[in-house]
Amino acid sequence: MDSSRPTVAEAVARGWGDHRPGLWFEPGPDPEGTRGAPLTHHEVAAGAAARAALLADLLPAGAEPHLGVLLDNTPEFVLWLGAAALAGAAVAGINPTRRGPELARDILHTECAVLVTERGRLPLLAGLDLPGVRLLVTDEEEYAALLAPYAGAVPDPGRARPADRLLLYFTSGSTGAPKAAICTQGRLAAAGRALADRFAVRPDDVHYICMPMFHGNAVIADWAPALVAGAGVALRRRFSASGFLTDVRRFRATYFTYVGRAIQYVLATPPSPDDRDHPLRAGFGTEAGAVDAAAFARRFGVRLVEGYGSSEGGAAIQWTPGTPAGAVGRGGPGLAVVDPVTRGECPPAVLDVAGRLLNGDAAIGELVNKGPNPFEGYWRNPAAEAERRGRGSGGGEETGGDWYWTGDLFYRDPDGYLYFAGRTDDRLRVDGENLAASMIENIVARYDGAVAVAVYAVPDPVTGDQVMATIAGGFDPVGFAGFLSAQPDLGTKMAPRFVRVVAEMPVTATNKIHRARLRKEGVRCADPVWWRPPGQDTYRRLSAAEAAAYAQRPPASARGRT
Repeated sequence: MDSSRPTVAEAVARGWGDHRPGLWFEPGPDPEGTRGAPLTHHEVAAGAAARAALLADLLPAGAEPHLGVLLDNTPEFVLWLGAAALAGAAVAGINPTRRGPELARDILHTECAVLVTERGRLPLLAGLDLPGVRLLVTDEEEYAALLAPYAGAVPDPGRARPADRLLLYFTSGSTGAPKAAICTQGRLAAAGRALADRFAVRPDDVHYICMPMFHGNAVIADWAPALVAGAGVALRRRFSASGFLTDVRRFRATYFTYVGRAIQYVLATPPSPDDRDHPLRAGFGTEAGAVDAAAFARRFGVRLVEGYGSSEGGAAIQWTPGTPAGAVGRGGPGLAVVDPVTRGECPPAVLDVAGRLLNGDAAIGELVNKGPNPFEGYWRNPAAEAERRGRGSGGGEETGGDWYWTGDLFYRDPDGYLYFAGRTDDRLRVDGENLAASMIENIVARYDGAVAVAVYAVPDPVTGDQVMATIAGGFDPVGFAGFLSAQPDLGTKMAPRFVRVVAEMPVTATNKIHRARLRKEGVRCADPVWWRPPGQDTYRRLSAAEAAAYAQRPPASARGRT
């Protein structure tokens, strides 16, 4: 084995003989509200070894060494991650919000010979045709009986290599089915070590995992650094804003990760005089935003570290001291903001004194990594790989054939700091001008009635796109129009033409705003929609007949979208 490239299996095996508490789980349903005794690091290593031995016997000859895990954040999820590492196998995290044929497709596409689940998830599998898939139900007697003969197994990391696949985690694209990104043992171990060093993780730390483990964030940014540093892990079955601080205190957690709107949900809980009475040191994640990060630090005394990293590992940006407000960080070697049509580098952003981007049409482009990157591909999806590795250009550096295209929009200021401007499918083109949805969202989020905001395009036969915003919270059409007119950085084409008002923002299983659903529904939805007719500055309710008529209008034949 190449000792210069460690494996996750080695980190799992190091727990053998370590009898410190290492894995906690949330309280059970007992009336006292107490949790069971935590598993020690030794018990975690032993449990992983037993499951690795069982897996070796269950995998059919010639089958891909893949297992699906359809579980909440339970100890079994952690044990099967460790088992896969020891066995040189790969875990496909199965998203429980998928249904029917889509769920079956995820399991079959990743060629899972074994599917680990629990009784509460069995209704999702009812009626699905899953040929060749062996089902293990962790809270049934048959499962315990299957494991019993392997109770004496000792973890042996010698079977694992750094190049072995360990994770097949699904990432959503703008079109088509989710793609299963590959993460090897070597990459996951290196990512864990990098984060453990960055946050100075100690063996006596406890990492709180409340984000779903079927998603890469929880495994790569939370579990892996704890594992390589010998720290403890505490699990929350499913994220709970109201239970967040209670869990942090109960488990004595020092670090956690977040994605999407999780921070906003925690901030929405009632404040308490003892909000700073906890051991938490840091949170690491994405999409909290500067305003919420500052509010979290004021209330809880905890610094949130916002980072950017493509799910597939092809590009990353780290925040450093001195990073301007609103920026993600400084671009490292190889990172460039590129016009996807000309493949030339976009010019630096020009900002006025109010922070308004004056040359967005030219400055906003796709973030590209022109240098070496650890992207390891997608499982059985060459077309998606070509999209990431150079859009199928087949060329060299001059044409972008060797580049990694992130699918994310950015702009760069004259000092080299990068600002996130949304996903490529969040770009709007109104009357020939390119706009970034995230920039409009940041402006609309200042509105006093807004608890959450999403901005996206609806097709228009004249302008190509129109700006539509969904606002969760209170909405006053007159007050909102006045608010927009007072914003110095709101461009003439950025004001939302349509405003959908919802009681609660729709989100995905990872607490991200469900933009695909909002775009699909457009103006024809069950919620009230307000609109600003052409040439008017005020908003009025859009009637059902008007919504139907607008939705049926053909889009512009040439929208010019890049």
